[in-house]
Amino acid sequence: MQTITTIDELEALYGKPGEPSTAKEVDHITPHYRTWIEASPFVALATGGPEGLDCTPRGDAPGFVRVHDERTLMLPDRRGNDRVDSLRNIIRDPRVALLFLIPGSGNILRVNGSAQIAIDPELLESFESHGKAPRSVIVVRVETVYFQCAKAIVRSDMWNPDKYVEPGVLPTAGQILATLTNGRVGGEEYDRTWLDRAKKTMW
Repeated sequence: MQTITTIDELEALYGKPGEPSTAKEVDHITPHYRTWIEASPFVALATGGPEGLDCTPRGDAPGFVRVHDERTLMLPDRRGNDRVDSLRNIIRDPRVALLFLIPGSGNILRVNGSAQIAIDPELLESFESHGKAPRSVIVVRVETVYFQCAKAIVRSDMWNPDKYVEPGVLPTAGQILATLTNGRVGGEEYDRTWLDRAKKTMW
């Protein structure tokens, strides 16, 4: 297999980025970028640590990621599976990357920066949702912000309901767990009761 091993080889293959690719990158949240962040109900959070890399989905009502100021974002850590992979990584390596998606929009917003984990009681209370406050808030110091080319969304046809996967095509969480644990965890009962369990622990 022939591979690229140097930056010079890479640039010879791809060339230099055009002005639109570089002009869109700034070191702060502009009014336009703020509008995108506040319209997004979903963000992927990427972190890294001694055990390796992690990318985790975060979602809530649009605007759940708070624009504190033009260089600061705040992301409530809603209830999940309690693995806290991202939080472990942030403590040891504060570098983070965020990828914001907006249903129906072809554009994607990317944010890179450094993060810390805040637990100030007043801050946690300000993020209360459905009567519950998060246990922590990820505070991101913004270093770069830019929008991603829409070609990936266009190619994937992601927002086309006609392309949605039919129920039953993919293995369920219960089936996967049952296989991996030789039946100790998961199974039909796990899948059947998942929605009720999730409703009780959503926030």
